Amino acid sequence: MERASRILQILIIDLSIVVLGGTASAQDPPVTFKNVTEAAGLKIGTDAACWADLDNDGWSDLCASGGVWKNNEGKTFTRVANVPTSVAADFDNDGFIDLFSWTARKLYRNNGEMGFAEVALPDLPPSVSRGACWADFNGDGFVDLFVGGYEDWDKGITWPFQILMNEGGKSFKLAKSESRMRARGVTACDFDQDGDIDVYVSNYRLQPNLLWVNDGKAEFTEAAAKHGVVATSAGFGGGHSIGSCWGDFNNDGLIDLFAGNFAHVDGRGDQPKSRFLKNLGKEQEFKFEDLGPRGVHYQESYATPSCGDYDNDGNLDVFFTTVYGVASFGRKNSPALFRNDGQFNVADVSAAAGVAGLPPTYQSAWADYDNDGDLDLISGGQLFQNQGGKNKSVTVRLQGDGKDINRSAIGAQVRITIGEKTYTRQVEAGTGEGNQNDLALHFGLGSHDGPVELRITWPNKLRQSARTASGQTAVVKYEVVP
Repeated sequence: MERASRILQILIIDLSIVVLGGTASAQDPPVTFKNVTEAAGLKIGTDAACWADLDNDGWSDLCASGGVWKNNEGKTFTRVANVPTSVAADFDNDGFIDLFSWTARKLYRNNGEMGFAEVALPDLPPSVSRGACWADFNGDGFVDLFVGGYEDWDKGITWPFQILMNEGGKSFKLAKSESRMRARGVTACDFDQDGDIDVYVSNYRLQPNLLWVNDGKAEFTEAAAKHGVVATSAGFGGGHSIGSCWGDFNNDGLIDLFAGNFAHVDGRGDQPKSRFLKNLGKEQEFKFEDLGPRGVHYQESYATPSCGDYDNDGNLDVFFTTVYGVASFGRKNSPALFRNDGQFNVADVSAAAGVAGLPPTYQSAWADYDNDGDLDLISGGQLFQNQGGKNKSVTVRLQGDGKDINRSAIGAQVRITIGEKTYTRQVEAGTGEGNQNDLALHFGLGSHDGPVELRITWPNKLRQSARTASGQTAVVKYEVVP
């Protein structure tokens, strides 16, 4: 589709949600979390969770345990609707974020007042899903769906995955349904910066993970081995991956991968551990270097990871859940928070941060729900409020025009360069196994207290820049000038 060659560059600072300050670095008192579940009025289980501002009031709402919870200005939550576990995006570009339940494989349209009505989908072949993601796979300005297919272990069935293409925000077309591997998590990213969104699938039962590389027209080629992201060890065809997450873990402007593996045995000849996969960039044809665990200590039943810079030092950290509280041989397992030093080296800071000893859970998602400039965490059926520190931050909310760029701006990437580091974030709708972080992009800035330049790459590869100050929320709209 022919596009205008010029973008009107607009930066809007939403003064109603300006934030001040940030959080602390390792040299200061450690950043801690406070369990505010009861005070916030939340009553949820431990299944996957999704953050999204569903009523456009500037506060991130929560979808979890079959309920939609309205955020009451960062203080409390009220359950206002019943929708099965979902991932969120504005599929019809009407300005309100809708929900797709991967558990039920049903689509729900948002009426703009926190009400949701089911929208008919085409007849889908039988399947069981553990996760899905939204992205505009063919560049038509409307988000599509990739829905993972899991298994029936007793019957020896691998259920098919499905790709649903958006027909102009009015309906969906089943473009593909294929039994390939036993998918758990599904997450998308334009990792090779060619202007189309690719999909990474975490597979189970010692099966290789899959990287579906998009040609820009929603035709996908599986290329995990070619790019080095199978996420396994020598001698194994694959791992027990449950969830994976994309993130620029070393601040070089390239988006890397963390693959979370369940591994039954710890020792020589063992099953593949969780691992960081470093994006080597254009000169290396966007292949990845397998760095191994890099400090993610062994637990048998690791489940779903999500990444976010909880201490605002600029480095993406990883929160990683477990399937069991007590695994094989009576070994205790529990979710862990791993702090990243910016060079792929991580350390378990769960106890220092106040999130140790959580129950087994598939729930792991980040959002600044109280708009105070630091990321909060939902996991194990509990809401953990970040208590903050000294480091600075910036929040960026992107808005597509609903024509060239989907309203939710899913697939857009933003970069901020400070000194020799380039901090990179992407708008994504699906991470780990069935979870979703907030669509607002959060940048920790460390001690940097001056203005920053936002370099935005929209899903169609057109670029835009804007400036804002630390401690603020910038709302940037995509607009085309004839």
